[in-house]
Amino acid sequence: MYPMPVVMVSCGKLDGRKDIVTVAWVGTINTEPPMCYISLRKSRFSHELIKESGEFVVNLVTETLAFATDWCGVKSGRDVDKFSAMKLTPSAAQKVAAPIIEESPLSLECRVVDIKELGSHDMFIAEVVAMDAESTLIDRSTGQFQLNHAHLVAYSHGKYYKLGEKLGSFGYSVNKKKRKK
Repeated sequence: MYPMPVVMVSCGKLDGRKDIVTVAWVGTINTEPPMCYISLRKSRFSHELIKESGEFVVNLVTETLAFATDWCGVKSGRDVDKFSAMKLTPSAAQKVAAPIIEESPLSLECRVVDIKELGSHDMFIAEVVAMDAESTLIDRSTGQFQLNHAHLVAYSHGKYYKLGEKLGSFGYSVNKKKRKK
């Protein structure tokens, strides 16, 4: 199923072992409580850290983070400090020990509630316990996120793409058209 969102998942502890893993198998799975999932290969260093801590942070990716996102997906945290190598800033999260990536416009702090073993990958099902958003992306009059201004990136068949133009809003296909007078 392509295209997919691509995110950088940060894990571990801000003051200890930490890592960033690039994930395209990610998504929303529930509204109340807010929940999401990520699927990771068992061989990944980040898999070990998330299983150990029960926490991770989903950091959305922008065009300016695309290079770092790719790099973090092909290097192992066992061998290199990805935060330092990519000049990314690990910052304290509100409710989890895992760091957020300061350069990301939106970070979702997650606590694992279940792990589904699926074969090559394990699916970490998590509750979103806090959200850290860039203030410039919040519409002051409505309080809504304006993520379309963040220049987010999608992943499709091994390639990264910037998102395109708006085609409509939810329900536009059934809205009544205004009559011309």
